[in-house]
Amino acid sequence: MSTRHAALCGGPLALLLAGTPAALAQTSITLDELSVEGEASPAKGRDATAPFGVAAPPGSAPSVIEHPVGEIVTSIGRTNTIADRPATSIGAVLANSPGVTVRQGNGGRDVIISIRGNNARSTGVIKNTVVLEDGFILTQPDGAARFDLTDPRAYSRIDVFRGPQSPLFGNYATGGAIAFRTRTGREIDGYEIGVDAGSFGYLSNYFTVGGVSGPFEISLFASDVRANGYQDHASYDTQTINLLASYTPTPDNRFTLKVINSTLDTNLPARASLAQYRINPYQRGCAATASAAPGCATFNLFSNGAFGATVPVTADEGGFGRNDRRTIVAARWEHDLDAFTTWRTQLGFDERNFNQPFYTTSSRGSYPSWNFLTDVTRRGDLFGLPATGYVALAYNTIDNHITTFNRAPYSGPRLGALIGDQGAVQSNLGGRARLELALSDQWTGIVGLSAEGTAITGRNLAFSYAASGTARSFADVDRSFLNVAPELALVYRPDEAWALRGRVATGYTTPAASNLFITPAGLPGNNTQLQTQQNVGFDLGAEWSPVETLRLSVTGFYEFFRNELVSQSPGAGLLAYTFNAPASEHRGLEVGAEWAFAPGWRGVLAYTFDDQIYTRYTEQLSAGSLTRRFDRAGNQIPGVPAHQLLARLGYDVPSGPLAGLGGFVETVVQGDFYLDNANLLKAPGYAVVNANVHYATELTGGYAKRLSVYLEVRNVFDTTYVASAQNLANTISGTTGLQNNAATLATTTGSVFAGAPRNIVGGMRLAF
Repeated sequence: MSTRHAALCGGPLALLLAGTPAALAQTSITLDELSVEGEASPAKGRDATAPFGVAAPPGSAPSVIEHPVGEIVTSIGRTNTIADRPATSIGAVLANSPGVTVRQGNGGRDVIISIRGNNARSTGVIKNTVVLEDGFILTQPDGAARFDLTDPRAYSRIDVFRGPQSPLFGNYATGGAIAFRTRTGREIDGYEIGVDAGSFGYLSNYFTVGGVSGPFEISLFASDVRANGYQDHASYDTQTINLLASYTPTPDNRFTLKVINSTLDTNLPARASLAQYRINPYQRGCAATASAAPGCATFNLFSNGAFGATVPVTADEGGFGRNDRRTIVAARWEHDLDAFTTWRTQLGFDERNFNQPFYTTSSRGSYPSWNFLTDVTRRGDLFGLPATGYVALAYNTIDNHITTFNRAPYSGPRLGALIGDQGAVQSNLGGRARLELALSDQWTGIVGLSAEGTAITGRNLAFSYAASGTARSFADVDRSFLNVAPELALVYRPDEAWALRGRVATGYTTPAASNLFITPAGLPGNNTQLQTQQNVGFDLGAEWSPVETLRLSVTGFYEFFRNELVSQSPGAGLLAYTFNAPASEHRGLEVGAEWAFAPGWRGVLAYTFDDQIYTRYTEQLSAGSLTRRFDRAGNQIPGVPAHQLLARLGYDVPSGPLAGLGGFVETVVQGDFYLDNANLLKAPGYAVVNANVHYATELTGGYAKRLSVYLEVRNVFDTTYVASAQNLANTISGTTGLQNNAATLATTTGSVFAGAPRNIVGGMRLAF
């Protein structure tokens, strides 16, 4: 029985391991979900049941995250996302999934990805989402991941898990999970070289090599990407190396090695106020404050780097930028205990190193971490019913140290006085179990559970300066959290065309140490009272595929949050801080469709409606000697657009002398959203149109095997739009106590990045 139509899922480990495989040998039930939104087909010659990049025997138990029944998962392949277009960032790829919102981050290739809006308020890193690659966890133990160090060219498939996923992935999975699959050696089977070039100095050179030799399989990807950027002071360059290697000494033992190293050096333009964006969206003519064009954003730095008089500087004058490095080395041993049971153990080292002198402060830090996971997957029978069982034990820990300095004006990224010195250790220890049970030919039940303890210990030293001297304060944290997350799901397959699914699941996200030491004033200090964010989500969905050329998926969701962690900026250049909103609700609808309605023609749709409101939250604002409280219940949660759409129509010549030639037109639409808790100010929505033409052909009589060329015009109509806008804190008047109006918010610097204007990118790839 193939994995794609595997009998579904296991149970309590003791019962399942004690069961015999007899029922499995006698019963074949097709119960897995339809993967309806851009699923990649297995590579030619590859066993679809094989774990990540390994020549596993067909009988071994696949990883539970390969085709988890009952989950809401979008599988995104290479067609129209990576293989035949310039994939300049991972955001353009993930936009193909319903439920995903993409925002511009702090850097040319940096994007902020949110699933169902759960990370839309992030200020630079991926939160509330667990990120994996080839089965290895890339989310650090403090819940942070980044995507500007990710080159889309390396991947063959990306799976987006939507909704609460803590029963399967543990801490930080309140929004979902994203699982990357790099191209394996047998998929590549040779080597490829490619180059993309385009507007604003964009240049990407990349190389891929892979193959299989006896028990060894290896794939290696390397790239160098750089650009001048479409805004002033926005140039960047980044280098990425990604290795996946495996060794199979015996049919029941497999060893996998994963190595990633990526470096980033980028200048950062200034985030403008909404008013400045309307005047000068791309922050051009902003080299110097004295000669700056209208609408240039400036930030006030202490003249002496410590206190007193300030000097306004532009991004150029302040030398705003980031210099980051990420290094991951991980290994896994897989052992088949028998033809139906696989035991996996993996250990990974992950270090995030950064130097980020931008806006009014500069942060330097090193975050080394370790991640250990051991699990057992069993395909067999339970009480005479086909089942798959999964149990796992996970431990990870991070030891972080970060120093924060004031910025000093002029002479590039000059440091001022030290204002924060933070050291903390965070550890997570937990267990997870999952049972997928084929109750009949048509019904499958799923039950899952995770329990996890988190401990955070650390200290933050904060320094403030005045003419009278230096004041020092400290905040200690010694917090522990215990979280439990159950899951129940039921899938009904009345026939091959339909799959109906109901699911209730829970998630949890503990605050990270960095959240605990930034005050509402946007400065290092004490914020140690934060609680765990928890949510329970209800999903009801259907998949319909009456013929191979049509696939449709519709999912409605309703999620109840308690102590939702919300981040916002307290003002221009200050550090974003995090608070708990006591109660909130997220509800919406996700639609995905793919229809090959005529030979060569294909339409793709990914749509999300997402409505998020506070149901219990009173915000306290202070100015001078006045303090006021405002009831935000019923208000929209800022940062989340109600509507998100990707629609694509393409044609590829199916046969004849022009076979291999194709093209498509797509539009990406995002609705407007509020920037503040009082719902006074909105960032405008937008619609951007992209057009692509591509050609691929097999080569004969030479050394090269295949040629691919492509050209893409992005933002065809040169639309000016907001690609990113950080949430803004509401304020009150220090004299009247009245809440300041939308005009005040609109002039608050440090929020908006404009999206790229019309640009052209083309490229070619040769396979040998």
